[in-house]
Amino acid sequence: MFRNVVILSGAGVSCAAGIPDFRTPGTGLYDNLQRYNLPEPEDVFDLDFYRNNPRPFVSLVQELWPGQNKHKPTITHSFIKLMDKKGILRRNFTQNIDGLEVLAGVSEDKVYECHGNFRTASCVDCKSDFGGERCKRAMLAGIIPTCDHCGGPVKPDIVFFGEPLAPQFSDLVRQDLPQADLLIVIGTSLKIPPVCLIPELVKCPRLLLNKECVGTFGPGSASPGPLDLFFECECDAGVRKLCQMAGWETELDSIHATQA
Repeated sequence: MFRNVVILSGAGVSCAAGIPDFRTPGTGLYDNLQRYNLPEPEDVFDLDFYRNNPRPFVSLVQELWPGQNKHKPTITHSFIKLMDKKGILRRNFTQNIDGLEVLAGVSEDKVYECHGNFRTASCVDCKSDFGGERCKRAMLAGIIPTCDHCGGPVKPDIVFFGEPLAPQFSDLVRQDLPQADLLIVIGTSLKIPPVCLIPELVKCPRLLLNKECVGTFGPGSASPGPLDLFFECECDAGVRKLCQMAGWETELDSIHATQA
């Protein structure tokens, strides 16, 4: 029985909630940003671009901001909650900024949102606290918030290109990964460092639930582990299969029913 499970989750876990991933051709978020006439779609999350033109991001977050009852936790989020409830979740490192893990009831101290969240906000220039709720009210009204102290642009505390991850990320990696007895990677392309390096830092069995084999899981990789498993699947179908095998499907459905 595993006792210290680390879950690394990406945008794929939230697709069933109606939140597009970033890179799927035709439906991914980057493909759907064409209406903003950006030089590159990634510019909507670029710090220098935001300083000069925050309007595309402000328009985008009117759809993405959590807590508007537009998006609800998926079966996969309920699976993470189930692992937490059973006391075997060491940590969920999520690359997502939608906050659905916390909304699903996963203990906040068990979730590390690697790329930040919308619950707090600060000035891009002087870093003064602005207040998450205040930033939310402004942006959902289409207003670009500015700092009370220096007049600089304000944004929620999500990590943009050009910004480092918080030091806590490295601290938790050093604490959690040596203790992990199972790593489950779900719904990610494993392309954005440093988070994508997590699977290379564990010594335990690794399970990938994904639509494609990525990172060091493939047979052609330089460092596939002897206990690696890859299950080609949609995220929700994959975690349901795991729960069926473990005899946990009824518990999974019971938890998910509370999310409706």
